[in-house]
Amino acid sequence: MGLFKKNPFGHILFIKKWIIRVLGVITHRRYRGFNALQIEGSEIIKDLPDRNVLFISNHQTYFADVVAMFHVFNASLSGRTNSIKNVMYLWNPKLNLYYIAARETMRAGLLARIFSYAGAITVERTWRDKGKDVNRQVKMSDITSIGTALKDGWVITFPQGTTKPWKPIRKGTAHIIRKYNPVVVPIVIDGFRRSFDKKGIRVKKKGILQSMVIKEPMEFAENESVESIIERLEMAIEQHSSFVKVIPREVLLEQEKLNEQRRYSYKE
Repeated sequence: MGLFKKNPFGHILFIKKWIIRVLGVITHRRYRGFNALQIEGSEIIKDLPDRNVLFISNHQTYFADVVAMFHVFNASLSGRTNSIKNVMYLWNPKLNLYYIAARETMRAGLLARIFSYAGAITVERTWRDKGKDVNRQVKMSDITSIGTALKDGWVITFPQGTTKPWKPIRKGTAHIIRKYNPVVVPIVIDGFRRSFDKKGIRVKKKGILQSMVIKEPMEFAENESVESIIERLEMAIEQHSSFVKVIPREVLLEQEKLNEQRRYSYKE
């Protein structure tokens, strides 16, 4: 790799590699130290094509979720199964790995800008801006940027567009699937909002169970409707309204209380 080789977004890959390495070393103990990340299904990662893969996931913090995925994906590509043992898997990280994030979030301070250089595809939210509800048209340049990232590699997206659970999936994700026909891999995460603050920077509690379940790739019909795609995505990442309806509220509250008290003993 040439010292000044760039990706399609003008980022120097040598710099991106070192940002991922350094951030990876700094954050590793957050998932395999005072907190432990339980992983399922990571064997799926190594069999995926090198390009045009879209990961969809529920969202719990601004940064901790996607950082965990960088760890898991690179560990899996280095031959580890459901493990992020030994952070040396980040010595040669996958550099064509991107994630979709709100533009205003990735411009909020130096640390956010560093995270952005590691792979953010920034988009302008159509429903929220600076804490206020808005109603804007989708920018076609944002869709094009996501298409460019898919053409170059893998893209992580949080299609609810918020860290609040049970919110509907935005139609833009369905349009991306219809337009670019990527391999779609669902991921379900949990425990991150209990472990970290909302930004995913400060450790809020130690010893909390964190989990990441990687599911088999989904298939979609060529002319499948946007509504059908959205409903199937909501089911795949376990954010469909039916998941709330089948579990009584008092049971959910009790589970939340137990999760707050849980101490997960990590053994490998």
